[in-house]
Amino acid sequence: MKRTIIKIDEELCNGCEACVSGCHEGALQMIDNKARMVSELYCDGLGACIGECPTGAITLEEREAEPYDEIATMQRMVPKGEKTILAHLRHLKDHSEFDLLKQGVMWLKQNNIPVDISSVHNAPVPSVHGHSGGGCPGSREMSFAQAAAPAFKMAPVANTGSSSQLRQWPVQLHLINPEAGYFKGADVVLAADCVAYSFADFHNRFLTGKILAIACPKLDSNKESYIEKINVMIQQSAINTLTVIIMEVPCCGGLLQLAAKAVADSGRKIPLKLVVIGTRGDVLKEEWM
Repeated sequence: MKRTIIKIDEELCNGCEACVSGCHEGALQMIDNKARMVSELYCDGLGACIGECPTGAITLEEREAEPYDEIATMQRMVPKGEKTILAHLRHLKDHSEFDLLKQGVMWLKQNNIPVDISSVHNAPVPSVHGHSGGGCPGSREMSFAQAAAPAFKMAPVANTGSSSQLRQWPVQLHLINPEAGYFKGADVVLAADCVAYSFADFHNRFLTGKILAIACPKLDSNKESYIEKINVMIQQSAINTLTVIIMEVPCCGGLLQLAAKAVADSGRKIPLKLVVIGTRGDVLKEEWM
């Protein structure tokens, strides 16, 4: 597939770091006083960093990028030096992309690239509350199903009702990596933003044992990227089923259209379910398409 990726003109970059704070996915870091792309895997191509750049050093370019190739990424990074390579490897570790990290390290060894990776191996895996390496904690991938139990007992809190069934983070479709491990063979729920606020028992009724993605078909920008991401979930991550949950309002129907197009474009037929929630919080329709 073609992906939109940012391009940085290092001659124009003045090292102000504004774009780093504007990159929600943590794909940019400051290295040797220049903004550098350290992980194309997390660049969503929305260009939020462009508006932060005072010198016009950042532009968007569209090129073939399917599937994501860690080896190709390493080859592009080697000319930029050891600091950039290490920042990329630490970024993979921070996001628990251990398979990609292993690929990158093996390629370095096979090609006798002199990089001291001890700092990467010795760095602790960030906690779910941690923040390191310039990445945004709000978009760091986390799989709650494998989270370790706390080593201490917390003080009792007031009963808040049913337990959360959320199994991963992030959940917003623009922030999601469709090839993340928790998507492999998963049953996926794609819900409109308003659904969980309208349907009181959303977690127990629709989310138990499933992986979640949320989106607003009316207000979100760059919805074409949603089709590509769902397509990758279907083809590369081989998700098992896709349940689209929308509100009864007309503007919400666009989410089903995006999902249906992604299924059709993927060439792989998977079970697709539609659930429609009324504005009063009742289930109006639930059917396999």
